[in-house]
Amino acid sequence: MISVIFWLAGEVLWLYTWAVIIAAVLSTLTSFGVLDSRNRVVWTFCDFFYRVTEPALRPIRKRMPDLGGIDLSPLVLILLLLAAQAVLRHIEAALFCLCLAPLLI
Repeated sequence: MISVIFWLAGEVLWLYTWAVIIAAVLSTLTSFGVLDSRNRVVWTFCDFFYRVTEPALRPIRKRMPDLGGIDLSPLVLILLLLAAQAVLRHIEAALFCLCLAPLLI
């Protein structure tokens, strides 16, 4: 049962990582004029990914120095999400070893 919870948490982190990547790509394409934000479908996708990722990106942007037009906050968030996935894997492995420890003695 516990492994299902860790699997689900890992999958949510993985999906959120992809949401951050997609939001960064959409933002870049919109700012360069490749995507027309006046198009209703494009606006809907951009707005959805902005609303999903902005609560996590805003605190990172506040703490990062101003680099001009370069926004590295998605990269920082992706690194934090990867670190969280690694921590989850280590916690799951530690719990699994604790469950097997009485059987190994």
